[in-house]
Amino acid sequence: MEELYTLDREVGRGSYGVVFEGHMAKTGHRVAIKRLPCSNPECIELYLQELWAMRATAKNHVNVIALHSCLLQTGSRSLKPLKPGKLPLRLVESVLKGSVVNPQKGRRSKTLSNTPRRTNSASRLQDKTNTVLGRKKSEEGRKSTGSDSLTPQRPPSRAMKRSAQRELEEEDEEEVEQAGSLRCLALWLVMEYCDGGDLNQYLLSRPPDADRNHSVVLQLCSAVAFLHALGITHRDLKPDNVLVCVTPKGPVIKVADFGLSKMSGAVANGEQCRQHFSSTCGSDFYMAPEVWGGLSYTAQADIFSLGVMFWAVLERITFVEEGTTQEQLGTYVCKGRWLMPLGEDLWENADLQLCIPMKFKRAPPLPPPPGPSVCALLLDMLALNPDARPSADQLEARVRSALRDDSH
Repeated sequence: MEELYTLDREVGRGSYGVVFEGHMAKTGHRVAIKRLPCSNPECIELYLQELWAMRATAKNHVNVIALHSCLLQTGSRSLKPLKPGKLPLRLVESVLKGSVVNPQKGRRSKTLSNTPRRTNSASRLQDKTNTVLGRKKSEEGRKSTGSDSLTPQRPPSRAMKRSAQRELEEEDEEEVEQAGSLRCLALWLVMEYCDGGDLNQYLLSRPPDADRNHSVVLQLCSAVAFLHALGITHRDLKPDNVLVCVTPKGPVIKVADFGLSKMSGAVANGEQCRQHFSSTCGSDFYMAPEVWGGLSYTAQADIFSLGVMFWAVLERITFVEEGTTQEQLGTYVCKGRWLMPLGEDLWENADLQLCIPMKFKRAPPLPPPPGPSVCALLLDMLALNPDARPSADQLEARVRSALRDDSH
């Protein structure tokens, strides 16, 4: 596989990595390229979870972000594609040992030191901004050493048949992996590009539109039902992690960012097993009460997060989180001048009565409030008892039914 990607500009930066807009040099097709530096075992574990979940979803659902390829950065300017179904053994070992495993000193692979075939056959990234792959450092290194064995070079001979060359490369990759001499500096995820930004940016930059809001809600239902059917619990559903592709027929919603997701392949009696999780994770304003309380929880925690999002989208309810200036879609409980996440307040007060529609603290211009059928459904999705919430495979039908009833 030989693909050449070019980084055009940075479009997002978080605590775990950086996302760039780029394109394929051969086709000009736009892509999003996410760089995840492998600096500590905790981050590496999240990256591998995200990669595994995205490989499981593949390109099988229009409302889940598609992964085109994954590259492993092994040097300042060298990357190699990961084969489908394979994980970098060095990164897996780092997670299991709880510390980043470095290559053994003094051991070098013949493919890295003597043969340029590896780096030439692997995918490479050209960075116009010179911010990611350290072009300047690479040039300084060449001045001092006279050469850079990790820099991609043209093969000395192009006479070798491509099939034979590919066979040798695969053998070399296996030898390097077995020898454990490959450095794992970062993972690069090449994904489909979404030109509408995240759900906050897309909806809050436009006047409210009931049909658009209904479309967003239904697409999210479909995406989460697909994920849960595969045994994937997202665990961090929020508007920031929902991307939008703008099309002539309207927005196409894409659930993204699977770093906190968990997978379970267990199936019993034709139904997905209700696997329990214990890690307290997610984003405060969208976390379910059982997560706030430190209890074990299931995929039904995702349904609560969806309920918070649906309520905010349908009523255009926003807040500004402490320490930020970015307006976000989300629902909450007012405690004087403070805002309290719904899940936290429900955990502390089991008798809390949610007021749907909210009728205040909505961002102008205001859309029409949801009807009684939708309000009843939202209360079910936000129930304190996870078993009282609808399951993901029931949700889309219930949303359609509620919207239809309220339209009459």
